[in-house]
Amino acid sequence: MSSTDAGQVKWAHPGALGLMCFGFNTILLQIHNIGLIKGDIPILYAFFWGGLAQVVCGIIDARRGDTFGFTAFTAYGFFWIGLAFLHFFGYTKDSAGLAWAMLLWGLFTLYMTFPATKVSVTHTIIFASLTVLFFLLAGAFFGFWPVQIAGWEGLICGGSAVYGSAAVIFNDKYGRWVLPLGLPK
Repeated sequence: MSSTDAGQVKWAHPGALGLMCFGFNTILLQIHNIGLIKGDIPILYAFFWGGLAQVVCGIIDARRGDTFGFTAFTAYGFFWIGLAFLHFFGYTKDSAGLAWAMLLWGLFTLYMTFPATKVSVTHTIIFASLTVLFFLLAGAFFGFWPVQIAGWEGLICGGSAVYGSAAVIFNDKYGRWVLPLGLPK
């Protein structure tokens, strides 16, 4: 946080942290879905990294007056916290329940994709690929295809969010466009 000339507190842009947490946690979980790692590490990080950190980012966006950022970071932060609780309480064995949850998250993400087009091309790619990921996960939990298919697509989604985080940081610190986001016209 820094102060402006008028004595008002200026909040830092939470997108850098929120996109990093979302992106790396998504990548970590998809590496698990692909089968390259086993165990609970992705779920532990889901609670703190993907969950709590994104909720904080959402609250900062609310303070900054950004309804889209507030809704996205807070909702997906609570998604990760909920996923962690589902795992630790043993509810991830309910494939049909997970499938329906992923379907609903896919619908939420689908309608969030449209306003994302007003933020940047990078945000549009993140939300569009996340929509596909949720629908692929729903299909996997319904038993239509292996979860590895969703895992590979999820790497694209997570990677695009990590790129978005890096772009926010680089562009802010260099005071110019180092990594383009593709702003809307």
